[in-house]
Amino acid sequence: MTTTDPFPTDWTPQQVEVMHRLRDWAVGFAELNQHLATWMRLPGSDANALGQIIWADEANAPLSPAQLSRRIGMTSGATTVLLNRLETAGHIRRSREHADRRRVTLRPVPAARERAHEFLALAGTEIAATLRAADPHELATVISFLSKIAGAATEATDRLASHRQELQRQAVSVRAR
Repeated sequence: MTTTDPFPTDWTPQQVEVMHRLRDWAVGFAELNQHLATWMRLPGSDANALGQIIWADEANAPLSPAQLSRRIGMTSGATTVLLNRLETAGHIRRSREHADRRRVTLRPVPAARERAHEFLALAGTEIAATLRAADPHELATVISFLSKIAGAATEATDRLASHRQELQRQAVSVRAR
């Protein structure tokens, strides 16, 4: 894949507007997460992690600590400290549910799930109303588009991680000389 600087590219006004709306959603989501943090009496990073754990569990795709670490952009060590705080506070539990007993699964405790649901019932009213009012064809288009955008973001993240690893290997090679 060749790299292209997106800024000097001629974007249509509609493409620029899409990028602005995606940014607006990201900002709004971050603000809602801060409200969740206040609601749960947690630091923002802990609320973000707890939200990720609850969403994944409700989708029947519970996270491992490594998966959570990638989702929240923290090192494995920092994620372990965060998980220790959440577990000590009684918000999550770690379990070994797989044949490979080394694999840890993160689950919210029922009380934390209930508290988060209370928050969503209060905070999600407008979003739920908007989703319920949307035309099914409009939703299908949005799902398709956002899936493509998420895939592109994943590709970019993977490419950047590979680039970072290559730079680290080069730095180690230079120091070894």
